[in-house]
Amino acid sequence: MVDELVLLLHALLMRHRALSIENSQLMEQLRLLVCERATLLRQVRPPSCPVPFPETFSGESSRLPEFIVQTASYMLVNENRFCNDAMKVAFLISLLTGEAEEWVVPYIEMDSPILGDYRAFLDEMKQCFGWDDDEEDDDDDDEEEDDY
Repeated sequence: MVDELVLLLHALLMRHRALSIENSQLMEQLRLLVCERATLLRQVRPPSCPVPFPETFSGESSRLPEFIVQTASYMLVNENRFCNDAMKVAFLISLLTGEAEEWVVPYIEMDSPILGDYRAFLDEMKQCFGWDDDEEDDDDDDEEEDDY
């Protein structure tokens, strides 16, 4: 009985190893597809779109507000292409490079729920890349107090 269990455990471990390798290969393929999609999206610019195609974002905190405004504006005028949160998040991911692209990989690997929640994804980006809404709110409050 013990020998059978040992053999079964060994078989399960071998299967787990094979599945882990396959999963790693699939994740690499997914990463390559996301990169390829980003390249293709950069090349496709609808001629009638009044909003320019957004620039990529590599993780510079100072560029995050600009990136969010650019992508939100682009998605707004192309709302038929971005009909749900998952499409919006996928679009943002396709524009990430460098440190920002490295940041998102774990979320993709664990199939995080934020990949289907645009607001949550933006909140994570803001937290990671240094945009604090509370500071802006505090600044606004200070300005209002100065007006009195």
